[in-house]
Amino acid sequence: MTGGDRDTRTVLGRARVAEEVRAAVPLARALAVPVTATAPWLTAVLSVQAARPRPRLLPAAVVVGPRGQDRPDGLALVALTATGPVVTATLLGDGLPVPGGRPPARLLARDDDAAERLAVGVLDLLTGLRRPWRLRMAGLPLGDPVVRALAQRRPDARVATARSLLLVDRLDDAGPVVRSRDPRAVNRVLPDLLATERDGRARDLVRVAARLHAVLGQVEVATVREDGRLRAGLLTLVDGTDRLPWWGRSEIGGLETVRGAPLVGVTVSGRGRVLRPVLDGAARLLPALPVSPRRGSG
Repeated sequence: MTGGDRDTRTVLGRARVAEEVRAAVPLARALAVPVTATAPWLTAVLSVQAARPRPRLLPAAVVVGPRGQDRPDGLALVALTATGPVVTATLLGDGLPVPGGRPPARLLARDDDAAERLAVGVLDLLTGLRRPWRLRMAGLPLGDPVVRALAQRRPDARVATARSLLLVDRLDDAGPVVRSRDPRAVNRVLPDLLATERDGRARDLVRVAARLHAVLGQVEVATVREDGRLRAGLLTLVDGTDRLPWWGRSEIGGLETVRGAPLVGVTVSGRGRVLRPVLDGAARLLPALPVSPRRGSG
């Protein structure tokens, strides 16, 4: 497929972004993305972010696809947040709890042309805002082609790497462990596992995603109890033969963290298309963000 056979477009809002996530399922499968970049997980993220009014987030999707078809060749999912006059764009789900040890996020691109168009589309979205903006993407794999294209187009972009932290399951050394993938067992232990978590969004995401993926057979719960009281518990995402320790707490040891794979991120900022002496950012609701009518790079 030549570059001229593809269009780039942007959609805003939870419902329309969810449609694009579902349409991209074959692409995500072809690229073998991790659980945290699949449609069930991203749907849970959209639901949790919509249910929490603060901070107010506007989901956006930049889509690259064959002209006149609904089959995407590229998809970038971002969340726009207004902080005072500045709009910050992060990857959808950024800051919510994911399994560590490996890159949890993906910018879906079938090939280098799709990656280049995604980079252009993301920049078009942000430069179309009538406010200063900041793009901050993190948690991506090394060598991500969209990050590379962004850095080539914006010499002021900063690309940096960081080490992930992997949660290691050693509960068998801590006491008699009961493990189960029964959704009812997962649901029973969630209140105890989440009792000490003060971040409402994190608590909601773990609850919603755990229940959803348990129904899909992708969550194992491990518990160590003493006199009926939970002493240790762990949720593990299971993707085929891949086991991803995700969320746990323990009073008796058995859980530790080690350094995992490197992650790459990119940050870049701009001043927006329209410069004003006084910006009205703080008072305006995010869904009313003025955006240029252009639809991307076409």
